Amino acid sequence: MFNFFKKSNKVTDMSWLGVDIHSHILPGIDDGAKDMNESMSYIDQMQQLGYEKLIFTPHIFKELYPNSKETILPVLAQVKEKLSDSIKVGAAAEYMIDGDFEITNDLMALPNKYLLIEMSYLSESPNIEQIVFELQVNGYKVVLAHPERYNFYHKTLDKYERLNDIGCLFQLNLLSLTGYYGNSVKQATDYLISKRLYRFAGSDLHHEKHMRVLNESVRSGKLHSMIGHYEFLNKEVFS
Repeated sequence: MFNFFKKSNKVTDMSWLGVDIHSHILPGIDDGAKDMNESMSYIDQMQQLGYEKLIFTPHIFKELYPNSKETILPVLAQVKEKLSDSIKVGAAAEYMIDGDFEITNDLMALPNKYLLIEMSYLSESPNIEQIVFELQVNGYKVVLAHPERYNFYHKTLDKYERLNDIGCLFQLNLLSLTGYYGNSVKQATDYLISKRLYRFAGSDLHHEKHMRVLNESVRSGKLHSMIGHYEFLNKEVFS
């Protein structure tokens, strides 16, 4: 007889990843959460999804979001005041690599001097390999945010291999797996997964639509079925 009560093998939370290392949840300082109520709602939902730690990474992009420790850390402190001890939070930054980017020994890195960087979606940052090298000389471990979203690499996939060869680590945007950013990004994601080039994953959560799609993909078990057994290093490096 068929067992109608057979236990489901679906994993419907994010405890397997544990730590989110890329989000824009801090309120009012970039294109993410607009106010404290929105910020607290996202934190609550991320905790319900099974995350044990959230590292917020507001943009530092002089042209649009000229953030610094002086703008980020006070807002982090305000958020912490409203939280219980049931979830850990911290802050780093996502640095735009452009003509205004300056390498110092005091950049807002993730724990253990992992530095999250991004490029324009329109074109590769000039001298990106040299910048990666100089950051490494200064003791940083460079993490390129959402490499699958840089459309200018989609027809030159060997560039991903080149960046990997020089020690640039890759962070997957989880929503890229769902097709949220389009089929071309999904194909690049599948390629990078097949080559085992990702080391980390992040939500890159900005707004309610991101939160809704993430919730749906996690609660359905779809996200875990696609990537749950990939050996991401989020827990190992950032717990």
